[in-house]
Amino acid sequence: MNDPTAEATTVVLVDDHKIVRQGVKGYLDMLPDIDVVGEAESGREAVDLASSLAPDVMLMDLVMPGMDGVESTRAVKQVSPRTQIIVLTSYHQDEHIFPAIRAGALSYILKDVDPADLADAVRLAAHGEAVLHPRVAARLVEEVHGARHATINPFTELSDRELEVLKWIADGLSNGQIAEKLVISERTVKNHVSNILGKLHVGDRTQAAVLAWKEGVVRRKK
Repeated sequence: MNDPTAEATTVVLVDDHKIVRQGVKGYLDMLPDIDVVGEAESGREAVDLASSLAPDVMLMDLVMPGMDGVESTRAVKQVSPRTQIIVLTSYHQDEHIFPAIRAGALSYILKDVDPADLADAVRLAAHGEAVLHPRVAARLVEEVHGARHATINPFTELSDRELEVLKWIADGLSNGQIAEKLVISERTVKNHVSNILGKLHVGDRTQAAVLAWKEGVVRRKK
C-alpha cells in the first residue's frame, strides 16, 4: 500500500497510558509513509493538537480521565474536520461503539490489532476509508437492519438507577448536581450517563433527553 511518491500521513496518538503511546509510536515511526507528529495523554490535549496541527489521522483511546474519547472525538471534528478519527480501544460494547461512531469516528479497532493492520487502517483513514473490528462491524450491520429495535425497547435495558439519572438529565441537571441528588460520586454519574447513551444509541445528553421526552419516559418541564 506504500507509495514512495506520496507525502507521509500525519498522525497524532491519544492515550492516557504512556506505554501504549510508546509502543504504537515505536512501530509507526519505522514506516516511511507515516509520520507521528504529536502525542496527547488527555482529551483536552488532543483537541489542542488537532487545532494546531490538523493531522490527517488521530488514534483515539476511549476511556480517559476528564474528557473521554467520545467527547474528544466530537471536539476534534469541530476544530479540525479534515482529521479522521480511528478509535483504538479495548472495549467493544454497544455503550462505547455507538456514541463513538455518532461523535464522528471513522474507524473502530481493538488494541489487540496486528501492528501491520493498524498501519493499514491509518493509511485507509487518510483517504476516508473506514476499518471496523469484525465484532463492531457486525453490531453496526445489525443496527442498520433494525434487528435490535424490532424486538427490544431500548428503555427497558436501562436499570432503575439509569432511569433515575435520565430523569435528572432531562431536567437539565449537570453530573455534579445529579451526584448531589443521588448521594453518589460524580464519576459514578458519568459512568451511568455513558451507559445510558450507549443503550439508547444516542450521541449526547440532549439527544437522550429528547428521546425520553418523545417516548414519554419522562415528562418535559413546562
